[in-house]
Amino acid sequence: MKMQDSTTTVSGTDWLDSVAWNADGLVPAIAQDAATGDILMMAWMNREALELTAREQQAIYWSRSRGRLWRKGESSGHEQRVKEIRIDCDDDVILLKVEQKGGIACHTGRRSCFYRALEDSTWVTTDPVLKDPGDIYGRGGHSHE
Repeated sequence: MKMQDSTTTVSGTDWLDSVAWNADGLVPAIAQDAATGDILMMAWMNREALELTAREQQAIYWSRSRGRLWRKGESSGHEQRVKEIRIDCDDDVILLKVEQKGGIACHTGRRSCFYRALEDSTWVTTDPVLKDPGDIYGRGGHSHE
């Protein structure tokens, strides 16, 4: 059986209505390195964050802890330049294919937030710190941007 591709053409910001927002008006967004395919991080987006991300081609998320928009890289300089935006088959997960500035996506100073692997029932750190978070965010503490 041949599957048919479906293409939806909408104008303005109507495309945002296609997103299956959760009860809090959010959708998970996965940032993937456009060149290597590495998964860098996951964060949340509200409607405004997704609209601004598409318009500016810069990753903008919703910080649940701070209750405000969060421009990735605003305090670290590690911005994410958006190359492509995709949505999954259920319309409830966004995939951002990005160019990661500075090569660091995680607030721990690592390339990816997924730097631990399960080995023999233990979470083992597998990826090195590329830059001390204190050097990124200052010695007053780390930022979850």
